Amino acid sequence: MARKKAVVKSPLFLRGFEPYKEKKGEEYMNEKQRQHFKNLLLSWKQELMEEVDRTVSHMKDEAANFPDPADRATQEEEFNLELRTRDRERKLIKKIDQTIVAIDSDDYGYCEQCGVDVGIRRLEARPTATLCVDCKTLDEIRERQTSNG
Repeated sequence: MARKKAVVKSPLFLRGFEPYKEKKGEEYMNEKQRQHFKNLLLSWKQELMEEVDRTVSHMKDEAANFPDPADRATQEEEFNLELRTRDRERKLIKKIDQTIVAIDSDDYGYCEQCGVDVGIRRLEARPTATLCVDCKTLDEIRERQTSNG
């Protein structure tokens, strides 16, 4: 039985999405930018939901009661890996939904800690980002210090 590696795609790999091209002097998080990110998030969510459907179909189709314990163990491990991946994606879908709510309420694109612009390029890389690079870096440093302490 071949093992499938779990791959969570970055939003920029979504079909048909081009990075947002800012115009000189354009206001940050204007309606056009918010719509771009909302469309990106909705497409990303749709692809994740389709992957869930594929997993359910795959597990139904592949489920077998192998007489060989090693084959059964391999299949169980494969299914467990897929289910863990889907669980991570379920959490991501929840975060995507929260981000769409933030877009709709004009709270998107600004750091939750310091209020500065998160930045178009950072949001292109991680559309669910809620912290600017500086605050995220400080959070990671604090996390490392407390977990090692």
